[in-house]
Amino acid sequence: MRKELILTEDLMKKVKFVFGIHNHQPVGNFDFVFEDAYQKSYLPFLQVLNRHPKIRISLHFTGILLDWLEKHHPDLLHLVRKMTERGQLEIMSGAYYEPILSVIPREDRLGQIRKQTRRVKSLFGYEASGMWLAERIWEPDLPSTLFDADIRYTVIDDTHFKYAGLTDADLNGFYITEDNGKSVYLFPINKHLRYTIPFQDPQETIRILQERASEDGQTVIVFADDGEKFGVWPDTYQHVYENGWLDQFFSAVEQNSDWIEMLHFDEIVGEVMPKDKIYLPTASYSEMMHWSLFTPTFHLYEEFDTLLKDKNLLEKYGIFVRGGFWRNFMSKYPEVNVMHKKMLRVSRKLWALNAAQRRQVQPAFDHLWAGQCNCPYWHGVFGGLYLSHLRYAIFQNLIQAEKMADAIQKTEFPIVEHTDFDIDGQQELIIETSIHNVYLKPSSGATLLEYDFKPSDKNLLDTMTRREEGYHRKLADAVVVGKESEADNDDSAASIHDILRAKEPNLMDHLNYDWYQRKSFVDHILGHGTTLEEFTRARFREEGDFVNQPYEVKNITSTPKEVRIKFRRDGHVWVNGNHRPLTIQKTLTILEKEAAIMAEYTLINSGKEALELQFAVEFNFGLQAGHEDDRFYYDRDGRLDNSYLDSSGILTDHDFIALKDEYLRIDARLHSTREAEIWRMPVETISLSEAGFERVYQSSSVLFIWKISLEKRWSVQIDHLVKHLD
Repeated sequence: MRKELILTEDLMKKVKFVFGIHNHQPVGNFDFVFEDAYQKSYLPFLQVLNRHPKIRISLHFTGILLDWLEKHHPDLLHLVRKMTERGQLEIMSGAYYEPILSVIPREDRLGQIRKQTRRVKSLFGYEASGMWLAERIWEPDLPSTLFDADIRYTVIDDTHFKYAGLTDADLNGFYITEDNGKSVYLFPINKHLRYTIPFQDPQETIRILQERASEDGQTVIVFADDGEKFGVWPDTYQHVYENGWLDQFFSAVEQNSDWIEMLHFDEIVGEVMPKDKIYLPTASYSEMMHWSLFTPTFHLYEEFDTLLKDKNLLEKYGIFVRGGFWRNFMSKYPEVNVMHKKMLRVSRKLWALNAAQRRQVQPAFDHLWAGQCNCPYWHGVFGGLYLSHLRYAIFQNLIQAEKMADAIQKTEFPIVEHTDFDIDGQQELIIETSIHNVYLKPSSGATLLEYDFKPSDKNLLDTMTRREEGYHRKLADAVVVGKESEADNDDSAASIHDILRAKEPNLMDHLNYDWYQRKSFVDHILGHGTTLEEFTRARFREEGDFVNQPYEVKNITSTPKEVRIKFRRDGHVWVNGNHRPLTIQKTLTILEKEAAIMAEYTLINSGKEALELQFAVEFNFGLQAGHEDDRFYYDRDGRLDNSYLDSSGILTDHDFIALKDEYLRIDARLHSTREAEIWRMPVETISLSEAGFERVYQSSSVLFIWKISLEKRWSVQIDHLVKHLD
C-alpha cells in the first residue's frame, strides 16, 4: 500500500504553491491535431479540475487556440468562465499568436499583448495582470515592453535565475526586475517539478513541496508548463487520465491543504513581497539553449554534460553549463532567417501606413501577427521548422498582409529593390509585381531565394536544406514505434525529452546532407557519369564553381511590363585536374502581369579547346504533400506513370515538365527551348518530433541536364511559369 505523505500539526510548515498551465497550438496546424489535443488534454484536464474546486490554477490559452475553441468547442470556454468566476482559475495574458517576443518589433509586441488581454476580458470577464512568455525566452529589454502593455508579472524557468548567480535556496519566492526604470515581477518555475509533474508519483511533488515549506509560510513554489504534457505527449493520456494520475495528484494536494496553500500569481503579487531585485541574462529553458547550438558544439555540450553527470558534478556546477542563444536559430537555419526577415519587411510596410490606413487594414495586422507564431522559427525535440505546413502558414499570412498593405497604398508595380534582405552583408534583388514577388541572391549563384505566388499566397521556395542535426547520432538506437519491448510499456510516462523512437524502419538509409541551399536557377556542372541516385543523395561531383558562388549584376532594366536582369560569372570547370575558364551569363526576365520568369543562359568557352560539359539547372518547389492524388507531375502527354511529387524518375529528350497542386490551385511549369534529360526527385529530411524520428517530404527537385561539347558559345532559354487553377 502506498504511503501518503501528510504532515502532522507539530511539524507544520507551510508553502504557497502556484500551478500554471499553458495551452497552445501553432498557426497552420491541422484541424485534427487541434481536435486530438482538445479530446486528450484540454477537455479532460478541465473536467478533472472541475471535480476538485479547491484546486486553484493559473491558465493560459494562446489566441490561436481561443479562436479555434470558440468556433469548435465553445462549451469549454463557458466552463472556463464559470471556473474563473468562482475564483478557481486565474487567466493569463500573453502575445496573441505566441511569438518569440524579443525578435519582433516593439509595436507588434504591444499590439499582440493588448489584443490577448482584451480577448481574455471579453471571453472570461477577467482582467489579466500577467502573461505567458513564449518558450520562456528572456532578453533584458523585455520589462519595458511588458510594463507598457500593463503586464505586472511573467513566469520563466529557474534556470534563468541560476544563470544570474542565484541558487535553489534563493528560488522560494519571486523577484522584481526593470529596464530603464520600467519594472515587472518574475516568477521562477521549479525545474524539479517540471520533471516530476506528471511523470512521477504525486507524492514526489508533495515531498518537494514539504522540503521547501517554511515556518512563516511565505515560501512560494511554482510549477508552470505545457498543458499538452497532460494527455498529448506520448503515453500521457493513459497515464494521466485512464490510470488516474491527475485525479490522484489533485487529491494529494487537497489532503495536504492545511499546509499547501494554492494561490494564483496575481494573488502572490498582492500578498507577498518580492525577495529582491534581479537582472537576468538572455536565456531560455536549458533544452532550448542546447538545441540552438550548431552541430559540432551541440555534440560537445552533450559530452560535457555527460562527463559532469558521471563525476556527480552536474548538480553543483550545472549553472555554468549553458547552451547557445535563441537568436542563432536564424544563423543555424537560413530558412528561419528568411521567414524572420520577411516578417520584419512586412511589419515595416504596415507600420509605415498612416493611422487612417492602418485602421482600414486592421486584418492585415492579424495576418502579420499570425506570421510571427514562433513554432516554425526553431527546431528541437518538436518538429517545428521541419514541418512544412507550419512554414506554409507563416508565409501565407505574411503574403496576405503584404498584399493588403500594397492595396491600401495603391502600390504601382513593378518595384525593383537592391537591399541586404537577409542581413548577411550581401545585397539581394527584390522584384515585386502585382502577381508575384521574386527574391534573387546574386552572391550565391544568382539563385531564386524566395518566390511569392500571390494568387495562392504561397512561397514556392519554402524549401528545406538537408543538414546534419545533433540528434542524428542517436538515430541508429531508436526503436521503431510498435516494436517496443514490454519493458518499455509500464504504467508510467516518460518525459518527451527521454523518448527515442522512430516512426518507420531503416531511416538511416534516408539520411542525406546537402552542401548548398535547395533553391531555383541553381547552375551545376555535373561530373560525368553522375547518376540520379547520387544527385538525390547529394553525393555527386560538382565540376564547376558556380553553385553558391557570386554572380555579377551586369544590367537591370525595368518597364511597366517587365524587369530584366543580366547576371554573369567568369568561373571555371575542372577538366582532368586542371582549371579551365567558363563563363555563364544568365538573364532573367520577370513579367509584371504574368507569373513568369524567362531565363536565357549563355555558356562561353574562352579557352582554345572544346569543353565536354554536363550542364544542369536545378529548380525546387516547396509544395505541401508528396504523396497525395491531387498533387502530381505531368508532361505534354499528361500525368506521368509514377506521378506523385515524392517520386523519382528520368525523362529523356523532353523540353517540358510541370507540377500541379490541385489543393493549393497551383500549376508550375518548366519549358526549355532545347530538349534535355529531365530528372525529378523528392527532398526529404529526417527530423525529430514529439512522436520520434520521422521522414518528412519537404519539396520536389527538378533538374534539366544537357550534355554539351562547348567550343565557343551555347545558349538555351528556360521558362518558369506558374498558373492559378480556376
